[in-house]
Amino acid sequence: MNERLLILDDEPGFAGFVGQVAEGGGYDVRIVDDPQDFLRLLDDWPPTHIILDLAMPKVDGVEMLRHLADRQNRSQILIMSGFDNRVLDAAVRLGNERGLAIFGSVQKPIRAKELRAVLDRMRMGGGALDAGSLDQALAAGDITPFYQPKVDLQSMQPTGFEALVRWRHADRGTICPDQFMPMAEASGRIDRLTEAVTTRAMSQTRIWHDQGMEVTVAINLSALSLDDEDLADRIQGMCRATGARHDAITFEVTETAAMANPLRGLDILTRLRIKGFKLSIDDFGTGYSSLVQLHRLPFSELKIDRSFVAECDTSSEARVIVKTMVDLGHNLDMTVVGEGVESEAVAKILAELGCDTGQGFAIARPMEAEQVPGWLAQWDGHCVQ
Repeated sequence: MNERLLILDDEPGFAGFVGQVAEGGGYDVRIVDDPQDFLRLLDDWPPTHIILDLAMPKVDGVEMLRHLADRQNRSQILIMSGFDNRVLDAAVRLGNERGLAIFGSVQKPIRAKELRAVLDRMRMGGGALDAGSLDQALAAGDITPFYQPKVDLQSMQPTGFEALVRWRHADRGTICPDQFMPMAEASGRIDRLTEAVTTRAMSQTRIWHDQGMEVTVAINLSALSLDDEDLADRIQGMCRATGARHDAITFEVTETAAMANPLRGLDILTRLRIKGFKLSIDDFGTGYSSLVQLHRLPFSELKIDRSFVAECDTSSEARVIVKTMVDLGHNLDMTVVGEGVESEAVAKILAELGCDTGQGFAIARPMEAEQVPGWLAQWDGHCVQ
């Protein structure tokens, strides 16, 4: 039986074009422009695949994603719209967070050849980011950290790296975490993913130290991880198994996650500090924490959110905010990191404001572990323009 493709789009000409290309690729196609007809066909003619337009006069695509999630629909979904990539990416993230099998997104207009390639990958199942494919990726070692350098803003010498999780996907290439982390959390796989990334990052840290590279590595923790009272013991076990030094590992926790359950967070984070790990409060300035709670939690590092850093060379208000955060961090005996450094001008301003460490694309993009020694050898202390 052919794969069943259900298309919801209010533009008859474009929908017909998509349907024709899909039929040429082996799909059995149904096209509707009415949301009620779409919902009826979900029951009467269950599709294996769905193409969903975001902007329609009777209902928008986000509402339809909600309906699909309520029905626990397992069709592979391709979001298609004329909106810009930011809107498309937001819709993909929303679908993933609702537990749907979002294949990806396509921006209108699209050529027949390009559309056929996307539909072929979707029909073959090569690309869906669902729980099953994540299980396979974890088993195969395809969930791996990339490393983004951090530098001392006074000397411009490298001090360490942040381990940023990536999914090496056979059909979709290297996938960033915002496209699969919500699904990992919603499907209960976040602990396995965190353990895989943490173990590999710790092992790599040990390798670098054995090679004489005295660097630190920061690893992100999900908010859901802070509900696990055994987390500190499990992390210590990983560190011992890999031979990494405790003081070379920093765990980053977002401001919102740290404050979600202050008592439990205080328990887990304090135990991590007691065991010798460092702690960083990430994306500071975007959450709703009180200064009292910030003072209570045992952070050793404060990371200023990129939204403030990116504007500090053009906005006097942003500079005032950054300076206030730098002073706050230092007064609480924390190292302060500015993330989102995308120009040398921003790096210089951060240094003038007293920020200790910088991280961002102007210094280096995230890279594979094998690329790190080469980057260190060629780094001359000047930002990429």
